[in-house]
Amino acid sequence: MAATTALAPDLANWNPEDESTWDKKLAWRTLWITTYNLTLAFCVWYLVSAIAPRLNVIGYDLSKEQLYWLVAIPGLAGGLFRMAYTFLPPMLGTRTLVGGTATLMLLPMAGWTMAVRDPSTPYAMLLLLAVAAGIGGGAFAGFMPSTSYFFPKRMAGTALGLQAGLGNFGVSLIQFLVPWVIGFGLLGTAALTPQQKAEGGQMWLHNAGLVLVPWVLLGIGLAALYLKRVPVTANIREQLDIFRDKHTWFMTAIYVMTFGAFSGFAAQLGLLTLNLFGGFEHAPDPLKFAFLGPLLGSITRAAWGPLCDRFGGAVWTLVSGIGMTVSTVFTLFFLRPTDTASFGWFLAGMLLIFTFAGIGNAGTFKQMPMIFDRRRAGGVIGFTSACAAFGPFLVGMALSAWSPTAFFVGCAVYFAACTVLTWVQYARPGAPRPS
Repeated sequence: MAATTALAPDLANWNPEDESTWDKKLAWRTLWITTYNLTLAFCVWYLVSAIAPRLNVIGYDLSKEQLYWLVAIPGLAGGLFRMAYTFLPPMLGTRTLVGGTATLMLLPMAGWTMAVRDPSTPYAMLLLLAVAAGIGGGAFAGFMPSTSYFFPKRMAGTALGLQAGLGNFGVSLIQFLVPWVIGFGLLGTAALTPQQKAEGGQMWLHNAGLVLVPWVLLGIGLAALYLKRVPVTANIREQLDIFRDKHTWFMTAIYVMTFGAFSGFAAQLGLLTLNLFGGFEHAPDPLKFAFLGPLLGSITRAAWGPLCDRFGGAVWTLVSGIGMTVSTVFTLFFLRPTDTASFGWFLAGMLLIFTFAGIGNAGTFKQMPMIFDRRRAGGVIGFTSACAAFGPFLVGMALSAWSPTAFFVGCAVYFAACTVLTWVQYARPGAPRPS
């Protein structure tokens, strides 16, 4: 009872490191509600990647480069939004941040619902709607630091691993849902007639934007009713101190390796598969496989949180870097196919990259709360995630400008460099900073 009554009703003396001033029930409730909304945010962020490959089917006439740009723009916007979100948790508090973001997510959903119903929609408008989808990507840089305020450091790996892993599940969820829901009219939307396919038949592509609306409304309600704010506050000027610590930049480079690769390949895997194998007879449908990589990465990220709490984050980040480098080199051998026989090997290589990226994501998010104090750790988590959110944009631009082989060689070199950095700074015996 003493532990319960020691915590002030307004949470003014909140301190997760002290059992008497920490509400475990509130912490876990905050985690689950925020994670629910984060999953929907990732669905919104990757909505364009699920819609874009079908736009030409319903009457649009977009080039390969235009489609790559369209799928890449949410990554650019998400990264920019994350830069802003980095500073918001101590300024707005959890309830306002989560509930307000969920409300904003309704905008790209409604916008894409209308855009796919009119193939004469200007390309510039499609790009603006792609920017709006970046709101879902920006949320991560606010939600994760905010949640870190609620848990002691000994549980940071588990809590942040669960939130990030289950949140990332939204990537595969939207890519799995869209091929299914566009095949019929949703209940209550009979007035929205289907789109006509160029080769004949019908498609309800507008369902991609509509299907999650009721669930987002639920998320708004849960945030308003059950989330609270804890006393971690700072203005923007105070938060800039993270940029004077070299470990902010080291962890940013490493997290770009893990989540940058995860987010970038997740956005572009469908188009990459289409461009590599789409010209062959009996070509695989890329959208039937695109969700598998993000799904594996999300599962490993969530599952490895407790392991990171037990063994430390640095060792798993090191394992991730080695695995991603080797997997990328393996995939290189299947980027110039002459038929569809090599598709299975290509897909296996990509799935390995996603799996090791998930492990690295869990490892890095355990490292940051151990390296920095609570307020600064939140800022570093937000900033590193903002930089890594440019992954879909950078991967899209690279694939539109370079050959897949050249791009994967560059990835392998970068992954190897980050692996060496992880060993020298964090994983080797006697490393200068804790992990």
